[in-house]
Amino acid sequence: MTTAGPAAADSPGRSWTLLTNHGRVLLLIAASPDARLRELADRAGITERAATSIVSDLEGAGYLTRTRTGRRNTYEVHAHRPFRHPAEADHSVAELLDIFGTEAPNRPQA
Repeated sequence: MTTAGPAAADSPGRSWTLLTNHGRVLLLIAASPDARLRELADRAGITERAATSIVSDLEGAGYLTRTRTGRRNTYEVHAHRPFRHPAEADHSVAELLDIFGTEAPNRPQA
């Protein structure tokens, strides 16, 4: 009999997490809108190239806006945006931020 739970999820060859890298990067940006891509990649445990691709995806989908300030980027998270998958489309990014206790600096108060 196989037991489900943390031990089963940690077994070799079965590495996965409930939060996607896209979700993780979005949370990191909301918490630190002036973070460098290298910092985001390190905190998310991904490559800088993957972080760049994810930020481009999030920007293209309207979840954030990137503004160039000198040699750095500053990001604005659009917390009002709904989730992409139809099963969660009635939930907003703001709800995800709330779950993780992340307050986007530019987020309108409810």
